[in-house]
Amino acid sequence: MQKMLSYVRRAVDHYHMIEEGDRIAVGVSGGKDSLALLVSLAKLRAFYPKKFEVVAITLKMGYEEMDFGPVQKLCDELAVPYIQVPTQIKQVIFDIRREENPCALCAKMRRGALHEAALAAGCKKVALGHHFDDVVETYMLSLFYEGRISCFQPVTFLDRCGITLIRPLLYTPEHFVRSFAKRFDLPIVHNPCPADGNTKRQEIKELLQTLEKQMPGLRERIFGAMQRYPLKGWAPDRAREPKKDS
Repeated sequence: MQKMLSYVRRAVDHYHMIEEGDRIAVGVSGGKDSLALLVSLAKLRAFYPKKFEVVAITLKMGYEEMDFGPVQKLCDELAVPYIQVPTQIKQVIFDIRREENPCALCAKMRRGALHEAALAAGCKKVALGHHFDDVVETYMLSLFYEGRISCFQPVTFLDRCGITLIRPLLYTPEHFVRSFAKRFDLPIVHNPCPADGNTKRQEIKELLQTLEKQMPGLRERIFGAMQRYPLKGWAPDRAREPKKDS
């Protein structure tokens, strides 16, 4: 837990993610990333110098087999309000429109529904579970498939709805998130989406895994290059690095 919180606090401090009095909605899909983020922010509340609140929000996609009861129990243990929002996203994408490439439309619909639910819950910030590997993969996706040097930002203000997106796991490697979820027996909810794991992102993930065997530390160098370049919004404020005890 201490190591996870050190990853999260470093990201929060470097990119000024949390301010006094924030009420932060955590988008909880039921996957390991969002659950690890929820637990981390709930624990961070206890000692972070700027007081903030956490609210968990799950969009129910329309898959009846997804049981979020254990997630409700976790939220109760963490003393975090838990909001479940019914949607018809699955039916719209697969049953009505029968999308051949569903991921883009699904992401757009989920974003809209999550932002609406966050505002209804009094939250002006939304925390997303993108981790270190997601950052590198997104950068490479943009480079390989769009011919652009680009990535989502650690902090993004959406002026159309007045919401700020934050990504506190951006320093946390996926393998650590996985071991954290296993160590604390987080109630992961299986995603039955037929497109899950069958995407260009998965292809990039597998490519990076192959290259990493030949060039250890490749992901870290790519991530460091993004900060040093820097991409817009990616230059960290290292002056806010927590001081170590001497």
